Amino acid sequence: MSDVFKPFVVSGITLHSGETTTVRVSPAGEEEGYYFVRVDLPGKPIIKANVQSVVSTTLSTELGEGEAKIRTVEHLLAALWGCGVKGARIEVEGGEIPLLDGSALVWVEKLNLTNPFPPKSSIAIKEPIWVGRGDSFCMALPCEEMRFTYGIDFPYPVLQNQWYTWYPQRESFQSAIAPARTFGFADQVTKLRDRGLIKGGSLDNALVCDGNGWLNPPLRFDNEAVRHKLLDFIGDLSLLKDIPTGHYIAYKASHQLHWELAKKIALYCLNSPLMMK
Repeated sequence: MSDVFKPFVVSGITLHSGETTTVRVSPAGEEEGYYFVRVDLPGKPIIKANVQSVVSTTLSTELGEGEAKIRTVEHLLAALWGCGVKGARIEVEGGEIPLLDGSALVWVEKLNLTNPFPPKSSIAIKEPIWVGRGDSFCMALPCEEMRFTYGIDFPYPVLQNQWYTWYPQRESFQSAIAPARTFGFADQVTKLRDRGLIKGGSLDNALVCDGNGWLNPPLRFDNEAVRHKLLDFIGDLSLLKDIPTGHYIAYKASHQLHWELAKKIALYCLNSPLMMK
């Protein structure tokens, strides 16, 4: 596995603000982990990608340090971890990461690593850890082999009872997870935009469905939606810096529950490198 990549620059429209932002990603030391730099702000403040930095989980994960914030970080962070990158400096001209095509595929292609598999952890889940709300939950179970399972069940025919398990050792993030695009619902667009959300969302960067099916096929996978939820889950868990070996399971979850599980794992492994200072 190699986690060395050449610096690259990407620009694009953001999901929520609808603005165009530019991102420059460069290698950093493993001890530094992932961190964002708001180069458009005075003093170029640094925002560390860890569980303590989360300030909002409304339809994306937002990190902050003081007045500086950076939103919709999960797809890029998932790509970094999924490709085995242990440290990255992410300079951003703006307050949100571009959505691009709604997946993590562009990030993976820009990293352009020869053997893009996740890093192996020296830490393992020793006993079940879980969080839940109603019938939604996230959990981490002891397992000798890293694996991720996600389930979704929405009140739309094309999104009912989807489950998917990804085994990183058997199938690359690049082929199994990265291409899966974000998705939304036609009957919620107006309401969300009235709240100042998804201003940059479109049929070009998100799958959209209604009661009759998908408005913008074809899908990249039959179960693309649940694979994308798993992508988000991985991105949020990467805030741990080192995801312990285990079986991670989520059902009807959200960025909020993903984060709550990450916090609980960090507390459980308090004496490990998970708690990045």
